[in-house]
Amino acid sequence: MADSMDLVQQRVQEELARNLASAKQHPTGASEFFCLSCDAEIPEARRRALPGVQLCVTCKSIGELKSMHYQGGAV
Repeated sequence: MADSMDLVQQRVQEELARNLASAKQHPTGASEFFCLSCDAEIPEARRRALPGVQLCVTCKSIGELKSMHYQGGAV
């Protein structure tokens, strides 16, 4: 049976894995001026807020919705 320290260590590892997965989803570096999916202009405010952004808000939202659908997840 796991003691409390084992459970804490397990939760720490799970949180680290989630953070690493999240970091991989957010590119860094120079942002695109036009969406790579639909070629719409990406507003300057979005480019400044998310360094390395490659998709417009609409395409990013559609991609996230598709991802949740195929994974069977809920919002």
